[in-house]
Amino acid sequence: QAQLVESGGGSVQAGGSLRLSCAVSAFDYSSLRCMAWFRRAPGKDREGVARISVYDFATYEDSVKDRFSISKDSAKNTLYLQMNSLKPEDTATYFCAADYRLSLCDEGDSRSSFAYWGQGTQVTVSS
Repeated sequence: QAQLVESGGGSVQAGGSLRLSCAVSAFDYSSLRCMAWFRRAPGKDREGVARISVYDFATYEDSVKDRFSISKDSAKNTLYLQMNSLKPEDTATYFCAADYRLSLCDEGDSRSSFAYWGQGTQVTVSS
């Protein structure tokens, strides 16, 4: 079992930055081999933003490459998403997710069937 709690959302102007955090409470944190950030914009389907494996292999959705950075601090059981050069189209509710399957972090894997999810944090970018 694991519980995920996001924080760090807010409202910023285009070009600004935010850092999202996801605190993970788990019986066996080290067994969570793939962690990710997803987002859902109003009227759109949920989409993957970034993933990071237990070995720190990271992948990104094309629209956020070179602007967003995913990282984790295993000592703090926390996942991060640094978002720079934010655009209005980044406006969405952002969710963190975690799973025991390393394959979910394979290059090109777009599955969203993660075992554990947070409740989400709102990010609003104004033009």
